[in-house]
Amino acid sequence: MLSFLWSLGSFVLAIGVLVAFHEFGHFWVARRLGIRVLRFSIGFGRPLWRRVGRDGVEYVIAALPLGGYVKMLDEREGEVAAADLPRAFNRQPVWSRIAVVSAGPAANFLLAAALYWLVFVLGSPGLKPVVDEPAPESRAAAAGLQRGDEILAVNEIPVPTFQILRGELIERALDSESLQLEVRNPAGVVRQVTLALSGIRVDPIYLFQDLGVRPFQPEIPALLAEVIPGGAAEAAGLKAGDRLLDYDGTQVSSWGSWAAWVRAHPGEIVTLGYDRAGVRHSANVIVGSEVVDGESIGRIGARVDVPAGLWDNLMTEYRLDAVDAAPAAIAQTLRMSGLTLKLLWRMVLGDVSVKNVSGPIQIAQVAGYTASIGLVSFLNFVAIVSVSLFVLNLLPVPVLDGGHLLYYGVEAVKGSPLSEQAQVFGQKVGLVLIVALMGLAIYNDILSLIH
Repeated sequence: MLSFLWSLGSFVLAIGVLVAFHEFGHFWVARRLGIRVLRFSIGFGRPLWRRVGRDGVEYVIAALPLGGYVKMLDEREGEVAAADLPRAFNRQPVWSRIAVVSAGPAANFLLAAALYWLVFVLGSPGLKPVVDEPAPESRAAAAGLQRGDEILAVNEIPVPTFQILRGELIERALDSESLQLEVRNPAGVVRQVTLALSGIRVDPIYLFQDLGVRPFQPEIPALLAEVIPGGAAEAAGLKAGDRLLDYDGTQVSSWGSWAAWVRAHPGEIVTLGYDRAGVRHSANVIVGSEVVDGESIGRIGARVDVPAGLWDNLMTEYRLDAVDAAPAAIAQTLRMSGLTLKLLWRMVLGDVSVKNVSGPIQIAQVAGYTASIGLVSFLNFVAIVSVSLFVLNLLPVPVLDGGHLLYYGVEAVKGSPLSEQAQVFGQKVGLVLIVALMGLAIYNDILSLIH
């Protein structure tokens, strides 16, 4: 229950901030252009709080926080007194209306840039871009990457953390480019490596599996710290304190190598050798199974303790001073906007699965998780969602800001508005598309809960 409340609170806080900034963009520009604003609402539905300000605007916080709106004086929505006609939205020049509608997405862009600036100034902890042994058939193995190699740069762009490396690889894979990696091995020798990307699966779900690029995993002794009740290990008679020795004659060199084998062999029976108090034993273990993202994954039902300080040499922090962080934040916002558009386009082409579309449940889970990690992680999450809102709201889909901009763009070119019938038809099409997208997102949410 506490976890649910934490995720819910984090979600409401994040969405509330994003919606408030978006709607304030519309509100601020409308007021600057002399348009009368009647209501500024964060959320939809029944008002939880309402106040009329000295400026005559009704400020509302409503029960459903998944959006908001700015209601302006408009003859299309009711009778307007003759004295107020110059302040009605529909009476404004087309370029003024374009400015008002564009201001919402622009506010989300600026918010994302400000959040990235904070993230860069506060510093982002992360793993060094050191890679583990790539799978034999992967692109990384073909390129000659080896366990312990640290990737310093991708196409001469420095990658100080593994998270930044992942972003670069996703973006470049969408462009079907081959990459030049600057790599340093554990002995300190720097070399150039070419990583071929042509024909690779660009869906983030499968991309890193095909690439074979994964974070370095220090060797953890295969000494069981806990046997989970009801799991495969308990059923085979294993106990905390047992040290795994071999399986079907293959030596267990570390917990990581054993866990990787288990994940790839759900439901299989394996003869496991182990040491208990200096005496060798063996047992037949039926590997457990769990479905993750539609794929069956092996589980053993045991846990090991990570030795203190094991990860210290792999941790780093990416931080910039306040001056350097400003252009870096704008560049990151532009880069993430472009990446979002590329992923959306590849989704339309079928190269990226629609499973990547998340609904409110998954977003709330991520919000709670990032908030539990720390402020910087949560700020980074809110920045990413703000970028998504910026991009999605500018799509030329009626009902969204981008749809209105499309109408106004046509009006600016032809000198007169589209017919009312055309606008109504577009609104219906846009509503169907939005409802379909929401249905898909909720469907994905339900699947994630089931699995």
